[in-house]
Order: sequence, then structure tokens, then C-alpha cells
Amino acid sequence: MRSVCVVGASLAGLLTARALRAQGYDGRLILVGEEIHRPYDRPPLSKDFLRGVLDDADLALESDGEDLDAEWRLGVAAVGLNAAARRVTLSDGTEVAADGIVIATGASARRLPGTDGLAGVHTLRTLDDARALRHDLANAKRIVVIGGGFIGTEVAATACDLGLDVTLVESGQTPLAGVVGAQMAEAIAGLHERRGVRLLRSARVTALTGEERVDAVRLADGALLPADVVVVGIGASPNIAWLKGSGLLLGDGVLCDEGGAAIRDESGGPARENGGGKGGGPAAGIVAVGDCAAWFDPALGRHDRCEHWTGARQRAGVAAETLLSGGVARPARPRPAYIWSDQFDVKIQFVGRARHADTVVVEEGDPADHSFLAVYRQGERPVAVLGVNQVRLFSRWRRQLETAV
Repeated sequence: MRSVCVVGASLAGLLTARALRAQGYDGRLILVGEEIHRPYDRPPLSKDFLRGVLDDADLALESDGEDLDAEWRLGVAAVGLNAAARRVTLSDGTEVAADGIVIATGASARRLPGTDGLAGVHTLRTLDDARALRHDLANAKRIVVIGGGFIGTEVAATACDLGLDVTLVESGQTPLAGVVGAQMAEAIAGLHERRGVRLLRSARVTALTGEERVDAVRLADGALLPADVVVVGIGASPNIAWLKGSGLLLGDGVLCDEGGAAIRDESGGPARENGGGKGGGPAAGIVAVGDCAAWFDPALGRHDRCEHWTGARQRAGVAAETLLSGGVARPARPRPAYIWSDQFDVKIQFVGRARHADTVVVEEGDPADHSFLAVYRQGERPVAVLGVNQVRLFSRWRRQLETAV
């Protein structure tokens, strides 16, 4: 293999490029990125960057003097792929052909329909998103956050620390219940409420009001929530539209085998953007990593798209090995998913899958004190652990779960 094109110049793309070099690849390396920025760290965008503690330079993922001997094509998007020819078409009309293709185009924040162009309404996914939100927060008094996932709860906590009047609108009963389970999510909800966030549970947004700039959020029960700024944190969709008709099998992401090799679509029917094709074998010389990729997980018996930072880190080396070995290398069994979040002065860490558990027991500390560790079990077997301000104890449990795998 003498040339590799990495499509996507964020965390997953950068880590895979590093892994290729670390595994001995010395051929031509091209990194294509839609954003104009060099790779940067996204987790601080909703926390210390928004708070003004960090600035652009603090987010750099490349170390001083790092040189991957790569050709960088930044500020240009991939708009098409011919998988059989391994040829990528770019938005500037040029093409890049390579022996190997790494798809790492990430995901985009979902938006509320009808809100495009309404000032004061934000999503948070990119550095430019965070810059715009930070600017607006500096002049705001009231913020409404829609969605109680990680982005929503982190922005709510940061805005509260900044002294804003914060309302968090959650469509379910508790924020983060889909990750940590309903019982433990209640402890995190309590944290927000005690720190001053107004949490509206089981609430559905029907409209944002305002002429040129948003001034309120309307709920299904008729309530009107005044707002200077609205942040929409309702999840993300994989950036795979550009792969429509590429010959790859698409679903909730680029469907891959357990080593990250993209699967061919052998349906022979019309091009599909989101599923419905017929899977063939691995596409020669093409892997996918990061938020856009759904790898087959033998433990789950299905494809699983992982949006978390550690997922990109764990899978980059595997994808590089798959690409360089021609798919011969077999990956080790994947480690349990690990997630962390900083909200207020509290560190939240979670490993495993809560929905696999029959029981969850607080084994250390007290949720009311915002310092506790809870163990989730299926029968007698631990399947997940949640730590809240319990870094040392959580680390021991995390190693235990990873060793069990």
C-alpha cells in the first residue's frame, strides 16, 4: 500500500493517521478536513472553552513539532466516493485516488426544524459553534437548553456557573437516563436542580418564537420560556450523506466488520443513504472510524456506532491494522465503552452498559453528597460502573471490567 487518504481531520482521523505511521506505514498520506482548523479536542468546547478558561490554542491535538509527513487538505469537504476505485471526490472539484481510504467524517448536531437563520439558537459540535455560543452567552441573562444528553447537561452546568438563569428541557423523565439508567440519572438530575438549573421533565418543545432573534421556547403544554439564548442538544447524525451511491453499506453510520473494514452494499438496487442494502464482504482497502462508523460488536450481536472520545481512541489502531493487513489481522475483543463528563465541580465517569444490568447498587458514598460509586450487575456479574467524584475507586473498577473482557 503506497497511498492512504484519511477523510476527516478530527480526532479519529488524526489518531488513525498516527496509528498508520506507528505501525510502519511510510507511503503517501493525505488528510482531508471540511473545517479549516487543524485537529482540535472537542470535549472542552462545552465546558472550559465555553467558560473562557481555555482558548483555541489549548485545544490543539497535535503536539509541538509533531510531523506525520502528511498532505493536509483543510477547508474542503468530501462529496463522493467510488469505493471500487477508491477515489474520493472533493467539494473543490478535485479527486484523490488512494490504495487505502479511511472514512472519519464524524457526525453533525441535529437541529430543530424551522430554526435555521434565527439568531440566538445554537448547536454545539465544532470550534466555530463554541465560539459563537461563547460570544452570545457573554451578553445573555437567560438560556434554555433543549435536550438532557451530555452536551445539554454540560452546557447547562457551564451556563449556571457563568451566572445565567438556566432552564433545561428534557423530553424524558431524567437527563442521561439512556446512558446511566433511570435510577442513577435521578442523582445527576438532583445535582443540577440543587445547583440552580430549572429542570423541566417530560417536556416537549413545539416552537421557538422571535422574529430575527429567538426570544422564547414554547412547550406542548402552552408554557412559554423566555430566552436570550437557546442551545439545541438533541443528538447527532453520522456524516454519511456523501457516501450515497458509493457502494458501501450504510445504516446508522458506515457499517463495518469488527475490525473496522467497511462492508460492501451488494443490493444492486437504488443508492441508499440510510440502510436497506444487502451486505457483502469487506470493501477492499476501506475502513471507517469515529462517530460516523458503526462496527459490528460480537458481544451485542449487531452494529454499534460509538460517539465517544475513548471509542475513537480505541478503534483507530485497530482500523489502521485492518487496513495495512488487508483485513487479515483479527482485532482483540473490544473493551467496555468508557465515558466521562465534568459538570459543575463534579466528575462523572461511566464504563459498561447500564441496560444490561438487573440491579444497581451504590457501594460507596452518597448520591446526595455528589460523591458515590454505583455498580450495575447482571446476576452476580458486574456489567457497568458509575463514579461521581470517585476517580480512584472508579479506575480500579474500570480495570476490573476491562480485564474481565
